[in-house]
Amino acid sequence: MDETAVTAEVYRLSDRAIIERSRRDPEEFAALYDRHAPAIHRYLARRLGRDLADDLMAETFLHAFGQRDRYDPERLNALPWLYGIATNLIGRHRRREVRFWRAVARTGADPATGSADEGVADRLAAEGVRPRLADALSRLNRGQRDVLLLTASGDLSPAEIGAALGIATGTVHSRLSRARAAMRAALGGIDPLDMREEHHDG
Repeated sequence: MDETAVTAEVYRLSDRAIIERSRRDPEEFAALYDRHAPAIHRYLARRLGRDLADDLMAETFLHAFGQRDRYDPERLNALPWLYGIATNLIGRHRRREVRFWRAVARTGADPATGSADEGVADRLAAEGVRPRLADALSRLNRGQRDVLLLTASGDLSPAEIGAALGIATGTVHSRLSRARAAMRAALGGIDPLDMREEHHDG
């Protein structure tokens, strides 16, 4: 089998299989990076801005590579695991994240444009909501903000968010409910997650 065929075979594998193979051949871990780096970068940029997202994305995958021997073999999909690592790294920059959202609230400009939420961001800007949205996000506690923004990414179910954060699914629902209530109160009844769902349905 030539190198191109081998590469194609790796990219058809589940995340779990790629990680298992990477324990014998570390270079195969690159397939996991190629598969999930865009989603992880969008998430990091949405929370900390694009500049720091570049560094933290590299750190996320470096950490994942170092922990691959401990990856849970029950998980076919590694994305919740990667989001969990990224979220833990974001936690080290909690003050910077709050400053980021406050800067967006002051200026109305979003340094993370180009993310998966771009359509939602356009809607928010058009309706003059973005500064209030950013201000409300800066006021959520870390746990609520983690759950709300992981939900907004659209990639994870509540159970997967719980797995990513190491919390019960019921806790995910509770934090999300409180976060959405706070956001609706700050935005005059608008729920950003409803806007995301409308955008995806459109």
